[in-house]
Amino acid sequence: MDTRDVLIVGAGPAGLAAAIAAKKAGLTYQVIEKGALVNSLLHYPTEMVFFTTPELMEIGGLPFTSPNDKPSRMEALRYYRRVTDTYDLDIAFDETVTSIKAGGAGSDIFTIDTQGRHGQARRIAGRTVVMATGAYDFPNLIDVPGEDLPHVSHYFTAPHPFYRKRVVIVGGKNSSAEAALELFRSGAQVTIVHRRAALGDSIKYWVKPDIENRIKEGSIAARFNTDLVRITPTHVVVTCNGKTDELPADQVFLLTGYISDNRLLRAAGVEIEAETCGPRHDAATYETNVKGLYVIGAMVAGKASGRIFIENGRFHGQVAIDEIARKLGAAKPTTA
Repeated sequence: MDTRDVLIVGAGPAGLAAAIAAKKAGLTYQVIEKGALVNSLLHYPTEMVFFTTPELMEIGGLPFTSPNDKPSRMEALRYYRRVTDTYDLDIAFDETVTSIKAGGAGSDIFTIDTQGRHGQARRIAGRTVVMATGAYDFPNLIDVPGEDLPHVSHYFTAPHPFYRKRVVIVGGKNSSAEAALELFRSGAQVTIVHRRAALGDSIKYWVKPDIENRIKEGSIAARFNTDLVRITPTHVVVTCNGKTDELPADQVFLLTGYISDNRLLRAAGVEIEAETCGPRHDAATYETNVKGLYVIGAMVAGKASGRIFIENGRFHGQVAIDEIARKLGAAKPTTA
């Protein structure tokens, strides 16, 4: 096996930024991605507009130009394809990492095992590993009966298929509010179920009055202080103040957040903090307690992954690669 200086797991914005930094630093590297480029963005609503401005999504010093103040999902996909082509990044797509093993018996070499889409296996060696698998691919399951039914989803993509259908949305933050508004305006009958007394304060400032007004006028129904108990093929069962009720549902969206998947890290010996469910790491370098194994992007935050966005997570890769280059004795990296 050839041994790379850096193996980067995940081809989202943070992983791509790390790959660019590694290339500029003269390090040998490869990115391993289980799906497509910026795979998490494929789960985003098709007509989504980002909360941020184009320049705050830039990586590698490549301008993100858009005629809009806030870029769309399609513009972001196009931009990250252009970044990848501009830097000719080495990415292995459709390979799922199945294990990460730190070197034993005095060795400082990691081995990563992967499995391709058609079952083919591969083993790769690296002096260091950077984990950048994000969190959006891993929904925060709420463990209620019926969560795995075919009409239940943890992702909202497009409203049109639910025209004239009864849709229940569980959750009370930004994704729930935006999905409810899009569905309502596309002819769906929408009910929001939220366990708290009101919608979250973090909802985008231009969305919050819209959703609140639609609820106030009755265009969108809302059940606050209400818990989801069970999902059936035709209804959801909820409780509020000890009273049980059934709500008709042709589709259920469980928009209850996402959490990074730490199974590979645990198996590699990384300590997971009980309070945050995130990996123990050095906040200055992003190196975990396993020497040579780094975490960047939304992975660093565990169940609080919502506080890491593209605009701040995109800088993690440069920091980690700077540290890796220093330790490996490579030429001083150029800041991206």
